[in-house]
Amino acid sequence: MIIRREEKIALRNIRMEKAMEFFRDAQANFKEKRYRSSVNRAYYAVLNAMRSILILEGANPKTHEGVITVLSLKFINTGLLPAEVMKGFKTLLARRTDVDYGDFDDIKREDAKDSLKIAEEIINIVNKKRKILI
Repeated sequence: MIIRREEKIALRNIRMEKAMEFFRDAQANFKEKRYRSSVNRAYYAVLNAMRSILILEGANPKTHEGVITVLSLKFINTGLLPAEVMKGFKTLLARRTDVDYGDFDDIKREDAKDSLKIAEEIINIVNKKRKILI
């Protein structure tokens, strides 16, 4: 299926709006000391931000690992995004996996705060990049 340029831009915008909503949710959860939920929302904020630029390349991976693979191939390996973006994304994924599926895992306030910082940095980088792509 071929997606027209206008459709890619519309999807990009929808996905970035969703990323920003999830980031605000992460911040609110953090303020309310719901650190697990904060980490979860921070990760999904970044996932949606990544998906917002992947669609510009015609890529629409269906899995978290698919996003990592396509992001690496089309943006990290080509130098369009710095390698730190991938490192941060993987950190958020690991933390999100721990808080969502770990029976005895807890998240410290410092790690949740760091997750917000990572998410904000990545979203800012992606937001700047998405405006110049296409």
